[in-house]
Parts: sequence; structure tokens; C-alpha cells
Amino acid sequence: MNKFTKFGAIAFLIGLGTTTLFAQEKEEEKSIYQFTETVNVKHTPVDNQGSSGTCWCFAGVGFVEAEILRQYGKELNLSEMYLVRNAWNEKVVKYVKMHGLNTLSQGGEVCDVLYMIDKYGMMPESAYTGKVIGEERHMHNEMNEVITGFAKSVTKRSNGKLTPTWQKAMPGIFDAYLGEVPADFTFEGKKYTAKSFAEAYPISSDNYVEIASFTDQPLNKPFMVEIPDNWTWTPAYNLEFDRLFEALDYALEHGYTVGWAQDVSDKGFSRKLGVAIVPEDFDNPKLWEEVVKEKTITAEDHQKAFDNWETTDDHSMLIVGIAKDQNGTKYYKVKNSWGEAGPYKGYWYCSESFVRLHTVFFTLHKDALSKAMRKDLGL
Repeated sequence: MNKFTKFGAIAFLIGLGTTTLFAQEKEEEKSIYQFTETVNVKHTPVDNQGSSGTCWCFAGVGFVEAEILRQYGKELNLSEMYLVRNAWNEKVVKYVKMHGLNTLSQGGEVCDVLYMIDKYGMMPESAYTGKVIGEERHMHNEMNEVITGFAKSVTKRSNGKLTPTWQKAMPGIFDAYLGEVPADFTFEGKKYTAKSFAEAYPISSDNYVEIASFTDQPLNKPFMVEIPDNWTWTPAYNLEFDRLFEALDYALEHGYTVGWAQDVSDKGFSRKLGVAIVPEDFDNPKLWEEVVKEKTITAEDHQKAFDNWETTDDHSMLIVGIAKDQNGTKYYKVKNSWGEAGPYKGYWYCSESFVRLHTVFFTLHKDALSKAMRKDLGL
């Protein structure tokens, strides 16, 4: 993995579950970039994943919260850790079934949130915070090592075979680090279970789709996204490169947020300035002192960056709008999960060039696609 730009803190990036080990510094310096928003989709406030590799869940929960806001007019603050807990359990089970040959990490994808809600329901943050070890922020390093060690020890079959009871040990690990899950809870004066709460604001994974663009895959067909944290083996529909970003714009302009799997280890991603760019010349002495000209990114550039691991699946965020800088360059407004960091209080403005170069795939509602595109994709 790479380092952030010299203005940023160093982060070790683990799959889409970015583990941000840096402290949440208060950035006081004003960015040299001035943005005018042209599209801003309704969404819920910025949250903080702390020292956990669960950006996929924070992005996914933000996505679901925005969908509930769009569909039902209700602003909710949902529990990420309830879904993280269930996803970890599913990962360990699949890891054992695959004889230890499947991905085992805290990372994941935005779509995992939809799958967990389908199967386990959801609950508000007030019912399950996942903070029981005395820390104000999520601190998962020890828990992740314990879970990983447990899963690997099971696959050793030290008794000569798998025991019939090994899965019964996992809830104890989750209870110790995240807290016991309440059988029911009260929200706004009404009692719910996780299932009944999800039924009150229905969000089905069947209504959502992943879209991507790669030159080595057939167009308008689903294909397996070959990235480490796609542990659910979810396919994406492959679009022609320009059409992928037409779909992104169409969704945002019609009131839909978009889950974004992408790479932020590129040195063009500046934590201090709150922007992400692809400058024509990284050696430009004026870089980060003034707004510089950017590269034009082609489908070939995108494919090459992915094939060379320059674009990896190291972070998930939520795209919530479109903006332009003082020179008229197009950017996307992105909700991050590192708390109110940076000059834009937890939001980043990622240039169109950066998004075109470093996108792995998008997650969005099927209705966020145009009728013509849904027809082309057989949706």
C-alpha cells in the first residue's frame, strides 16, 4: 500500500475497510480550492469509523440512511456495529467452509450492508453502539486479531476434524468486544426487534445493483468483481467507460446517493486540503499551492491503474453531490467516515479525473439508472 500525500497522515489501508490509524486532527487551514455545489442529495451527517477497518459499513449505512430518507422521509442514525458483527460472523463461516482459502479481513463492500439487513434486520445506533471496551471511538485492532486467530485455529482441525460446536464460540468474542445484542429495543416509544425495525423501513438488496467499467469484460453483462474484499462474490454490470460516469451523474441529479468503492492511497488524495485530484505533473512546484491542471483519464488509463494495483479497493465512501471549483473543473462531493476532519468537516471533493481513474465500482438503486440503461442491462 502507498502513503497519503505528504500533507496527510499515514494510513494502513486494508481492503475497502480502511483502518485509519491517524488521530482526528483539527485542520484549521483554509483550502486553496473554492467549490460551488451544483447538486447536493439529501443524506445523513458524517460519522466516524475510528480505528476500525469498517469504512464499507459506514459508507453502506450512510447509503441506506439516505435511501430511507429519500423513500420514507425519515432521518435515522443506524447502528454500524450490529451489521459489522453479523458480517464478521458470515466471513468466518465462509472462511472455514472454504478451508481457509477465502478472504478473512475486516474489509468489505457497501453491498454487504444490504445483505446483512436482508438477513438480520437493523437497529438504531441508540440500541447498539458497539462501544463496550471503554473507548470513545471504535477500536478494533485487538478484536480483529482475536477473530482472525480463532478462525485460523478452527481450520487447523486440531481434533482431527471440525467440532460440531465451534460456531457457538463466536458470539462470545463479539459480545466481549462489541456488546450483547438486545433481543428487542424501544425506539420513539415503540418496541422493535432488529427484524421488525427493518420491516418498518423496507430496504431490499434486490432493488440495488453494482456497476463498473473494465475493458477486459463484456459490455452490459454482469461479471465477478475480482477484488479481495468482495467476499460475497457480488457481480457488477460492466458499462462502457463514459456511460459509467453518465450513470453516476444521472443518479445524483435525480436525487440518489451512490456508494463508491475506490482507492485513496494515491498521492493525489489530500487529507489536509480535502480534495482528490490527478495533476498533470506531480512534480509541479505549485502543486497544493494553487489549483493545477489535471490529466484527462481514459478507459485504458483506468484499466491499467487497476491491473497494476495503483487503483485498489482500499476505501468506501458515499457520493452525495456534484460541484465545480473556481476554474470550472467538475468535482464530486463525497461523504467520508473519518469524523469532521479536514477543511470541509468530513467531506471531500474528488475531481472527475480522480473518480474516473480510481473507481472500482458504484452501488446504487436500480431506479437511479435511466430507463434506457436499465433496458440495456436487462433490468
